Amino acid sequence: MVEPVVNRLAAEFLTVPLSTVARCVADAWACGEHLGVAVTPEIAGRVARERLLGLVNSAPPSRR
Repeated sequence: MVEPVVNRLAAEFLTVPLSTVARCVADAWACGEHLGVAVTPEIAGRVARERLLGLVNSAPPSRR
C-alpha cells in the first residue's frame, strides 16, 4: 500500500533521498493513525507531499 506512494513521491522529489521519502510517508501514515484518521494511500501521500515540499523549500540556496 505504501510503496506506490513512496515511488510516486520519489519521482517527484528527485533531490530527496529515497529513504527520506519513505520515512516521510511512513510518518504521515503513523500520525494519521495516531489521530484516529482512517488513513488511505491518498491521504498519507498528500500529507507526506506537503512535508517534502517544506523540506525542499527550506533548504538554503546553493552557493555559486
